[in-house]
Amino acid sequence: MGFFNKRLGIDLGTANTLVYLPGKGIVLNEPSVVAVAEESNTILAVGIEAKNMIGKTPDSIIAYRPMKDGVIADYKVTEAMLRYYMSKALGRWNLVKPEVMVSVPAGVSSTERRAVIEAAIRAGAKNAYVVKEPILAAIGAGIPIHEPKGHMIVDIGGGTTDVAVISLGGIVASTSVKCAGNKIDYAIADYIKKTFNLAIGDRTAEDIKLKIGSAIPVEDELSMVIKGRDFLTGLPRSVEVKTNEIVKAIGKELRDMIKAIKDVLQDTPPELASDIIDHGIIMTGGSSQLRNMPELVFRRTGVKATLAKDPLYCVALGTGIALEHLDMYKKTIISKR
Repeated sequence: MGFFNKRLGIDLGTANTLVYLPGKGIVLNEPSVVAVAEESNTILAVGIEAKNMIGKTPDSIIAYRPMKDGVIADYKVTEAMLRYYMSKALGRWNLVKPEVMVSVPAGVSSTERRAVIEAAIRAGAKNAYVVKEPILAAIGAGIPIHEPKGHMIVDIGGGTTDVAVISLGGIVASTSVKCAGNKIDYAIADYIKKTFNLAIGDRTAEDIKLKIGSAIPVEDELSMVIKGRDFLTGLPRSVEVKTNEIVKAIGKELRDMIKAIKDVLQDTPPELASDIIDHGIIMTGGSSQLRNMPELVFRRTGVKATLAKDPLYCVALGTGIALEHLDMYKKTIISKR
């Protein structure tokens, strides 16, 4: 790989965007958020700076999440975000256009795939390749995807839960549901609103999930004091919530995710199903880190589930590995010159 052959792997997620530079590893991990000034339609901040503005902006500044449910919702903003992250990862003085590999959810249409490729090219890539997320997650989790054995991967991100059975380097059965980390946050906010008449923001909801959330009820509950605005008086107020309340609050979302896993298991050819019983289910993605998530999957499906190492980074690592061995992964890659 010569000096002129710059390559970048991008895990373009609904919640976070990660950039992988072969030889360096993950060089960037920032929220997929862009702050735009409404009047002049100019971009003020991208990533962490922009996320810190969410819920705290004056009317004239809008914090956009250009990716919705894992696909591009706002094309121009996505392109600007990609350009910003690419130049940040490569350094200001880089004149060589990189080859870029971007992850897309397994369920995206060809139009949506093309949108990702176009956005990357317009943001300054020489070539762009897109690969389905479950394949990248599996590569990044260290699963030997080229073997004639069935492996099941469950990738729970911010916008989508991707479930796939992979054998011989391809996807045998898969589904992608638009229920993941963000929906869990909304469900928590909704529960707090209905139960305590308290309005809380997205970031507080995410905080609750991370600090005390769980996929199954627990004996030793964690608790947390949350602050928000009282719906009736309009004044700030704080309440205490415990883990098992949150488990109840996100029950429907958890059921949707489990249903996706069951649907794919039911679609899996019997030979591969027996492999999956042997190997178990591998869980990747940020939201699979919810406490006791693998245990919930095991209870509902009867198949052992394990959390991959560094679940948040699996897809990004996968892009890096696939970039280093492009020829080996040729048939799983959709590319555009």
